[in-house]
Amino acid sequence: MTAGNNGASTPEDDDPFGYLYADGQANGAQPPSGGGYGYPNSINRARAVGQRQYGQPAQAAATAPYGQVPQQAQAPGQPNTHYAAPETFPGGPPTQQPPYGGGDGGGGRRGPNTKGLLIGAIAVVAAVVIGIGVAMMNGNGNDDDKAGNQASSTPTTSQSSEPSPSSSNSAASEDDLPKADAKVLNLSPGMTTATDVKGAKADGGTYVTGFNQVGAAVTWNVDGIPKKGKYTMYVGYSVPGKDATATLTVNGTAASTPVGMDNYANAAEGDYEKGWTRTYNWIQLNPGTNTIKISCEQGNQCDALLDQVWLVKGWVK
Repeated sequence: MTAGNNGASTPEDDDPFGYLYADGQANGAQPPSGGGYGYPNSINRARAVGQRQYGQPAQAAATAPYGQVPQQAQAPGQPNTHYAAPETFPGGPPTQQPPYGGGDGGGGRRGPNTKGLLIGAIAVVAAVVIGIGVAMMNGNGNDDDKAGNQASSTPTTSQSSEPSPSSSNSAASEDDLPKADAKVLNLSPGMTTATDVKGAKADGGTYVTGFNQVGAAVTWNVDGIPKKGKYTMYVGYSVPGKDATATLTVNGTAASTPVGMDNYANAAEGDYEKGWTRTYNWIQLNPGTNTIKISCEQGNQCDALLDQVWLVKGWVK
């Protein structure tokens, strides 16, 4: 390739400095007179910096002398568009960038507010601790509800087992429902009360004897039941080192589960004095007066002494 015009048909092949060479001058290359290339009819691509001003009338831009920036029309009251930073003028102040993260007296930008972040973190931790405490309290309450549901889902016939002494005593005192000692119970013929065997909880140590025979019965006419619903009947008794059973009848209907009077006290055989304990049955009662009967029927083992009967609201142990 040689300097000058090699016969290019596109502006990209023009040599802007063709007028400097002999072959370029032979092809008609001229020094640029308006900022264009050195060949005739070449496209004016180059333009001095600042020569083209947007918004400037086309005529003013076209008539500006080569190498001079035409003045741009400026409306009255508008800021001068030919702005130059002060530091570019001779004697102007040097450019200086303020340091990052200056202190309170340096006028720089402050660092992050760590105190506010710390307070927020403490607040979040406190909220989590409070939520855990509330969840634990609710969990305890749910356990109580589950216990109550478990009792209510048991068949409504009756239940007999060794109750917890502390729970039965506290329940009896809290509900303030009827309670009867051996002296006020209705006894069938052949039965009587006695005080020979020590350990009975009834007033004066009185208990019912003669129960160990078919047909023997103890009847309790219960008054003052507040409303219809579930109740637990407790029976105080003693057995001589062996288990006993009896039949429970409530308002004329016999329960399918007997009154279980097991040897929970682990008394020796024949030792009534060491055999005092209690058992319970779950029953349904009506408001007002109800009749509860404990009897020795065919198939029962009735060798037991009876001293007390009492009620607790609900089905409890």
